[in-house]
Amino acid sequence: MASITLKSFVGLRRQSSPENHRPTITPPTHLHRRRLITLAGKSSPKLSGRNLRVAVIGGGPAGGAAAETLAKGGIETILIERKMDNAKPCGGAIPLCMVGEFDLPLDIIDRRVTKMKMISPSNVAVDIGRTLKPHEYIGMVRREVLDAYLRERAAGAGASIVNGLFVKMDKPIDKYAPYVVHYNEYDGKAGTVGKKVTIEVDAIIGADGANSRVAKQIDAGDYEYAIAFQERIKIPDDKMQYYENLAEMYVGDDVSPDFYGWVFPKCDHVAVGTGTVTHKPDIKKFQLATRLRARDKIQGGKIIRVEAHPIPEHPRPRRLSNRVALVGDAAGYVTKCSGEGIYFAAKSGRMCAEAIVAGSENGTRMVDEADLRNYLREWDKTYWPTYKVLDILQKVFYRSNPAREAFVEMCADEYVQKMTFDSYLYKTVVPGNPLDDLKLAVNTIGSLVRANALRNEMAKI
Repeated sequence: MASITLKSFVGLRRQSSPENHRPTITPPTHLHRRRLITLAGKSSPKLSGRNLRVAVIGGGPAGGAAAETLAKGGIETILIERKMDNAKPCGGAIPLCMVGEFDLPLDIIDRRVTKMKMISPSNVAVDIGRTLKPHEYIGMVRREVLDAYLRERAAGAGASIVNGLFVKMDKPIDKYAPYVVHYNEYDGKAGTVGKKVTIEVDAIIGADGANSRVAKQIDAGDYEYAIAFQERIKIPDDKMQYYENLAEMYVGDDVSPDFYGWVFPKCDHVAVGTGTVTHKPDIKKFQLATRLRARDKIQGGKIIRVEAHPIPEHPRPRRLSNRVALVGDAAGYVTKCSGEGIYFAAKSGRMCAEAIVAGSENGTRMVDEADLRNYLREWDKTYWPTYKVLDILQKVFYRSNPAREAFVEMCADEYVQKMTFDSYLYKTVVPGNPLDDLKLAVNTIGSLVRANALRNEMAKI
């Protein structure tokens, strides 16, 4: 089992030397043990002299959560990740429910955001967060910290963590024959040539991101994707105090024609970024506009890191083939409108692994496609409405600057804030008050009518 060397990290506490920090991670001793109902098909053969073997390709939130669940469930698990220190250009927001569901220690959470500003194309700012309870917040994390923590925890549960690059897989020659996984293994030293390795496994979980090689191997099909561009900016301490528990979201054609720009606080710096699907060649222009919109609050800052990465816009046409399943960004599990993906990545990884553990009776039986399809069935049943609603919201409110003005205007309503935050923080569809729902519908229609009238007048000009 490979080990990961990590430097010290002090999370929410002030650091005397903030440069080049990494976490020293001790897996918690109070991890929740999730009971799994084992429902293996009667036709699946018992394994003799060994447990089920599963390869998890990719070590982000999806891969880490999957590997931990598999290892705890009696599965012989190997996780293969190429970049152990990968810092994905990600806003880093996680909902409150993820902290509890995944037993995340508070010292990997850089900031607890309790206030947000939604800023319209005309720079009208609406304060959001008035309905939050004292214990509620949005967590802000750095991906290199969160990902490393989840991998370490998977290793603590018994998974083998390998620094390697997945190359290809040979498919089974019959129903229960193994997959042969080919990868290049690295020793952690820069510039070294990977050693070619092959292993045999019974199933594969593809958690290797938007550019998934596993997805290509099973002909999973393409999808529309956004380009996310982000700069980490170290700003003066007095300006950092402004962002202590505050995040900002900017909307407008200048920052993105189909998404939004953001300023999210991290441990000792801010992440400033934007994204787009429709105008990818102009991403740097949109990033510059985002910085200009926030310039007074980040003035004097120094860019310490620049990051860019594709983000899927919808699930792939195929997410499962035989005993290979896709999770996280590889499957396309990023929400429209908000661009959220961390929670859904970890959740999908865990749900897929749970289906394998249940189908194999804790690693004692072979699994087949029907077992893995239980994961997809449960996932779609639970989260399809969320993805659909956010898709509609993006199409309605991100289509023009007047529509964005209407969207920001709606965000000032306390009822809208309560419903939005409750749904985001706890990932449940919150039932509303019928009278308030009716008022909201009337106000929404009014905002859209005004937006449409404004757009028509602007077109005349």
